[in-house]
Amino acid sequence: MDIKRFEVGPFAENTYLLTQNETSLLIDPGFSNDREFKAFRAKLADSNTRLSAILLTHAHIDHVLGLPVVLDAFDVDVYLSHEDLHPWKHISEQAKMFGITAGNLDFTPKELPSDQSFSVDQFEMELLYTPGHAPDHISFYFEKDNMLIAGDTLFKQSVGRTDLYKGSSDLLRSSIKDKLYSLPDDTVVYPGHGPETTIGEEKKANPFVTG
Repeated sequence: MDIKRFEVGPFAENTYLLTQNETSLLIDPGFSNDREFKAFRAKLADSNTRLSAILLTHAHIDHVLGLPVVLDAFDVDVYLSHEDLHPWKHISEQAKMFGITAGNLDFTPKELPSDQSFSVDQFEMELLYTPGHAPDHISFYFEKDNMLIAGDTLFKQSVGRTDLYKGSSDLLRSSIKDKLYSLPDDTVVYPGHGPETTIGEEKKANPFVTG
């Protein structure tokens, strides 16, 4: 599997394009302008793959800001946890909190189940329900490829904020220790913001949650 990272939007959010064989997945499209979207389209074209679906780790505004422009160009399904759809239903209000403009989306994404295996097209993964930063948060673990899309749970020597809707520092620590730190130490972590890291590195050096 190949992975491309795009640092986009006013929050420097990481959007990921995963490609495998003839297919690709887009995770957390946070594109905020035409230049960022065109960079993604160019990489997709270079990969010579077909976009199969969009997966969301959670529905905070910085992770869904680019959904309208992507869905205007590609007829693909969007997947999100249904543990709590409040953030999804209040995208416009989220945007206003941060001084940006975005409209609510008029559909409900397909459901990502919690804590079980999941496949879409040629991609197989484990869905790890990891609330604390957001009540709908799912992390994507690709065991065969030794990689984790961690969203806004775990960063390099940091963790996700817990001062938004239903945020909880205790719950976030539990999600990290119970779900993420149980993965192999050499698992590469691709976070929602900032550079990649590994589970082993964070267990040793993360000042917020040690292993």
